[in-house]
Amino acid sequence: MFLPVQEAEEANSPGHINATNQSTISQPRTLMQWLQMTIFTLFVLSGQSAAILLGRLYYDKGGKSKWIATLVQVAGFPIIIPYYYISPPEKPTSNSIHRNEPSTLILALIYVSLGVLQAANSMMYSVGLLHLPVSTFALICASQLTFNAFFSFLINSQKFTPFIINSLVLLTISSALLVFQTNSTNPTGNSNVNYEIGLSCTVGASAGYGLMLSLTELSFHKILRRETFTVILEMIIYQSLIATCATLVGLFASGEWKGLKREMDEFELGKFVYVSTLIWTAIAWQIFNIGAVGLIHEVSSLFSNVISVLGLPVIPVLAVIFFHDKMDGVKAISMVLAIWGFISYFYQHCLDDSESKAEKRDVKEEISMLPLLKEVTEEQDGLKNIYQKVPLSTETNFQNYEH
Repeated sequence: MFLPVQEAEEANSPGHINATNQSTISQPRTLMQWLQMTIFTLFVLSGQSAAILLGRLYYDKGGKSKWIATLVQVAGFPIIIPYYYISPPEKPTSNSIHRNEPSTLILALIYVSLGVLQAANSMMYSVGLLHLPVSTFALICASQLTFNAFFSFLINSQKFTPFIINSLVLLTISSALLVFQTNSTNPTGNSNVNYEIGLSCTVGASAGYGLMLSLTELSFHKILRRETFTVILEMIIYQSLIATCATLVGLFASGEWKGLKREMDEFELGKFVYVSTLIWTAIAWQIFNIGAVGLIHEVSSLFSNVISVLGLPVIPVLAVIFFHDKMDGVKAISMVLAIWGFISYFYQHCLDDSESKAEKRDVKEEISMLPLLKEVTEEQDGLKNIYQKVPLSTETNFQNYEH
């Protein structure tokens, strides 16, 4: 069994081995990675549920400003700035040494684009939550997974399996049941026109959020290409800063800022609760953002969105308890379909992880054979040819293993 020495040396080089591993298999996850994924998942589920319920509380008790409801979704980033500066520095790796850092202009374009998109999505979410029951709003938001899957297929080369397709179909039907439900009523008692505006804005925000997640994943993997939690914090801080500036421009341009003092005075639960509601809403949304961006970094934008969708069916139950929303048969069916869709996708993720572990074991066995090669020099027609040869005993054992 002979191999040209150049090919053997290339195959035995660390760079080639690393490239082979990365290109042929997806690495199985370590215990620490599973722990990080669990923490990020809890952040998404708890932050999203608390933020939506507090947003509904703001409207129900006298809040009227859509721009303030938008601002609290993006302006909570200062709470993570101290952690960003005290976090341990990034350890240099072989990949980071040879990595070409993106230019300042490219980074600015990424943060500005994602920040403006985040502000637009948050505004549409605020309008949707204003005109829809919180249970209906939450279940329609599940459609963001379908949009994210579409954009992931176009932008991130996401592969669709039968389980993923099943998940997307179920979640789409779950949202469609509510979109076309004709007997729903607006909690504010407004006209059906406002209800339709709420539906349109919520679906539009879901589409925009799915696009934003796919673009964030593309930025991580193709441009930033760093594997530390610091890059997650940088993405959140700069993106949220741009979104906050854009929202503030809208707040002052619309003139809504003039009525904020009166809104605070007329809030049913008092000034202190008014301010506390806005602060805790901002904190809850920031916890959600950390979890969502962390899952994008650790897994993919589609997985991050699936976890987000998992939490949405919980919100209608909480809305029935705290806001006395009506839970009819259509909403119950929609909730069951959403949970079923999540289980289908999560099962596919477990299959992928098991497959990656098996593939990694096979690659390790192949790589372990490389040190057994030794150089052999042959002279033919006045030219010396150098080969790598497996010792006879090893070669015989390998052939017996093949048979």
